[in-house]
Amino acid sequence: MNYAETLGAKAKASEKAMRCASTEQKNKALAAIEAALTENTDKILAANKLDMEAAEKNGMSAALQDRLKLTPDRINGIAAGVADVIKLDDPIGTADSGSLRPNGMRITKVRVPLGTIGIIFESRPNVTVDAAVLCLKTGNTVILRGGKEAFNSNKCLCDIMRDAVEKSGLPKDAVQFVEDTSRDVAAQLMKCNDYLDVLIPRGGAGLIRAVKENATVPVIETGVGNCHVYADESADFDMAVNIVDNGKTQRPSVCNAIETLLVHKSIADKLLPLIKARLDEHNVEIRGCSETAAILGDCVVPAADEDYATEFGDYIIAVKVVEDIDEAIAHISKYTTGHSECIVTNSLANAEKFKNEIDAAAVYVNASTRFTDGGMFGFGAEIGISTQKLHARGPMGLRELTSVKYLIDGSGQIR
Repeated sequence: MNYAETLGAKAKASEKAMRCASTEQKNKALAAIEAALTENTDKILAANKLDMEAAEKNGMSAALQDRLKLTPDRINGIAAGVADVIKLDDPIGTADSGSLRPNGMRITKVRVPLGTIGIIFESRPNVTVDAAVLCLKTGNTVILRGGKEAFNSNKCLCDIMRDAVEKSGLPKDAVQFVEDTSRDVAAQLMKCNDYLDVLIPRGGAGLIRAVKENATVPVIETGVGNCHVYADESADFDMAVNIVDNGKTQRPSVCNAIETLLVHKSIADKLLPLIKARLDEHNVEIRGCSETAAILGDCVVPAADEDYATEFGDYIIAVKVVEDIDEAIAHISKYTTGHSECIVTNSLANAEKFKNEIDAAAVYVNASTRFTDGGMFGFGAEIGISTQKLHARGPMGLRELTSVKYLIDGSGQIR
């Protein structure tokens, strides 16, 4: 039995207790986690400081360091997220549907936990807590494998949560942390078929691709976000500037940040300078087409096809001037990762056309793509943003961490 299988065996041993735990028991464990996070703020910050020092030494970009960094406010925010999950309805045991068959059998379709969930993720320590509490609320056990860049933060958070869960009366092995960050152990986790019911990768394109290509356990694909904003010919300029600025600069390293701006040719000469002036406040690099360069000048880096296909995760944006909405939709359809796409328009017809023809988990009219988030959608925390179509799509909250089973009550019927 290899390392990943050892963790898997412990998780499986905890499944029955979690599957049978009442909502009250699970919420008690989450409340213990919420309290423990705030009580151990100094301990968490000390662990995070070690990761931040290593990140700076290794030349990690400022945007990625921001993803990694914890502050007292961010820890309070993580704890508040746990409190939000406590308030949410527990989907486990709820009936999706039911019927009474002509032979007298009563059939009920109810929500049940998935079982043991493996999560491989990068950089962001808040994911450690978000993932664990969502899995606990839905009666699942979870094995967390974070990146080495956040090792100290993640281990500290997991240790705190395991102690809190155990003190609340549930098995601490319902939450486990992979302490070996080697690729060999990641590969073991991807092939842990006897123990994992599903594996969820959350991170950059490289991580997602590696898991998809190598995993033999079922995978829910999340996270890659090559998101676009299209400013239509009828767009309100102030709205377009605000949406682009928010989508690109509020937190450029996250998957719902925008990477490409498309602008209708009839407004490009007026709108692009306004957007550039706002982006200049954050020193955003613009990689644009020849029309963009003709309007904005030498500051524009000529864009290659690969720029339109790249999730920068940084203060960089690709820009293209398009003929019309059809060219915008064609461009998005070619380069989208199916995450979040936005149109800024005052045309109802074009808004409906965009919503109908764009194939993505979240399609926006006149609102920032930064809202693609479990908390913003009212789901509490999230396990990730699914960009696939089977089982779950978009922000994955509690319901997406469940499966179903059929309960059949009879009175001696035979076939």
